[in-house]
Amino acid sequence: MHSRQSETDQPRPGSPGTLYIVATPIGNLEDITFRAVRILKEVKIIAAEDTRHTGKLLSHYMIKNSLVSCHEHNEEGRIPEFILRLKQGDDIALVSDAGTPSVSDPGYRLIKACAEQGIRVIPVPGPSAAVAGLSVCGLATDSFLFLGFLPRKSGKRRNLLESLKDERATLVLYESPRRILALLAEIVEAMGDRPGMLAREITKIHEEYLRGNLSDISDTLKARMSVKGECALFVSGAGGVTGPLVSEEGLDHEILTALQGQGQRQKNSALAKALAKRFNLHRKTVYDRILELQDRE
Repeated sequence: MHSRQSETDQPRPGSPGTLYIVATPIGNLEDITFRAVRILKEVKIIAAEDTRHTGKLLSHYMIKNSLVSCHEHNEEGRIPEFILRLKQGDDIALVSDAGTPSVSDPGYRLIKACAEQGIRVIPVPGPSAAVAGLSVCGLATDSFLFLGFLPRKSGKRRNLLESLKDERATLVLYESPRRILALLAEIVEAMGDRPGMLAREITKIHEEYLRGNLSDISDTLKARMSVKGECALFVSGAGGVTGPLVSEEGLDHEILTALQGQGQRQKNSALAKALAKRFNLHRKTVYDRILELQDRE
């Protein structure tokens, strides 16, 4: 395909400037395009989520340019200033701490305001943790649903997960290392113990990819002293769950543990419902197995 890069980025005399949405590395500093480096050198202003963080990237590529902060707490107030500069013909590059701006990062308000003013907004594509992880997750990628960070309030988070239990697309989520274990437990409770992958520290020195059922990933993390690094979680959609997620022996173990480990005996129907949901089984199948094991005692 013939490249139209030079024409796309060519300034138009007498016209407003362009807002460039520039993707930057999510870890490895080599993951930046030639075009992104050139744009960052040529624009009048670089609007950065964290000027100190972006300053390190610019220093690495020997880019000397004007840095202005633009983060979630001051974005709204910065918009009139940026719009004025753009209308005066200045080009601006918007960057986030890592990856593609406005994807679970600040930027969409500025982009919306520019679009409403008829100012050109041009993407300079590059790294994205969601797409990078998706490409190696081993789950279906013909359709996926990007959820980013879920609501912080447990009630809203639980309701959202419940509403997605029949979603057939692969789910893509972001979470902090401090809350990843809680999120894994909540997904298993709401959707069952599905296949998934946890990507940690993508493109960085200690990058890691854990694959398996969500409970297996959780057990691996629980065995560690701590979990570090930003996490991206990929969960099989309902369409990818085609059979039981536990062996007969494993189910028996889960049932016996549940029956014997509680001071007050759990009702068989409630236990059957919980295990059927967790392991993608019919509730009656689990209920009948509970009765069989009880009869043997």
